Amino acid sequence: MASQLGKRYRCLKCGTEILCTKIGEGTMTCCGQEMEVQEPRPIPSSD
Repeated sequence: MASQLGKRYRCLKCGTEILCTKIGEGTMTCCGQEMEVQEPRPIPSSD
């Protein structure tokens, strides 16, 4: 699986977050396990 440009990845074990700045083959790993792609956070509305 290729890394996704502009996506943020998070380690579920230690909480490290990284931002992908270059596309490439392979997976993001930390603490011996694959990192999860984070979903975009919703922007709070300004009432």
